[in-house]
Amino acid sequence: MSKPIFELVDELPTDNFTVKVLRGLDFVIPGQWNNLVGFKNTIREVTGETDADLIQQIGDRAVWLYNDKSQGYQRAMWLYQTVDRTDSALGAAALANKVGEKVPLLGFLSNITPKADKAQTIDLCLKLVVEVVAFCQINGIPGDSLGDFVRSLADYGGESLMRMSALVCLDALIPLGPDFIQKAQGMLGDLSPKELESNGTFSSIKDSIPGNNAAKKLDFIGQSFDSVQGWMGGFVRDRDLTPQKVTSNLTRFVEIADDKLDYLAAFLDMSTNYYEHTGTQTLARRLIERAVAEI
Repeated sequence: MSKPIFELVDELPTDNFTVKVLRGLDFVIPGQWNNLVGFKNTIREVTGETDADLIQQIGDRAVWLYNDKSQGYQRAMWLYQTVDRTDSALGAAALANKVGEKVPLLGFLSNITPKADKAQTIDLCLKLVVEVVAFCQINGIPGDSLGDFVRSLADYGGESLMRMSALVCLDALIPLGPDFIQKAQGMLGDLSPKELESNGTFSSIKDSIPGNNAAKKLDFIGQSFDSVQGWMGGFVRDRDLTPQKVTSNLTRFVEIADDKLDYLAAFLDMSTNYYEHTGTQTLARRLIERAVAEI
């Protein structure tokens, strides 16, 4: 990793487009997410400690744990960062595809970019797989421990719950509609290993996905989605979420010039890095909690 964990946490923005979008999702999990930035500030918030020497000890131990390559923390951070960076390219491709569909002169774009719904489905599922694998890395368990991950969702809170909320709202409901589970399942069922291999995000993170070839990795992606669909469906149902309700609340915090959901989904892909932002916060919290327990 190019930067130490304390620097990554210190450099988290207090207010940018990503933060505004996440604040716009507060209505989904009211009061659960606080945009915690700054490494020492995070230590104080997580531990309740005020003693400067003890805060320094906790910070030093957390940094040591992060730097220990036998642990999975750096890998988890890389996954959070990578899935967001490749997401921007996917958003641009999906947007170009929609322009190609709607503007006759630019129709050729539809032939050289992926269909938006299929691309968004792959993006949604790969982000979900990153959440599974990063969870396993952080907790030092095998990367295919789907049962452990699904059980952990009941205990998700704070920045981790916000990340899953954003995944459901921004990468499922807005681009794929209220029947996103059925739609994604159908598209995953029709997806070939060759199509998956042509996806930029998959190419970047494939070595971290369980399975020794593209077909087995595709199977794991499908299993991951199937295992979490019940949680996602319940999450949407319990909160009575709709694409329109999500976009209406977003407009209280960010200016959305075009309310067409397909354009909006692509724009959000290109303009936010909520996985990296909340992932950094999750990692900092887990490192600090472990450091306190070990001191």
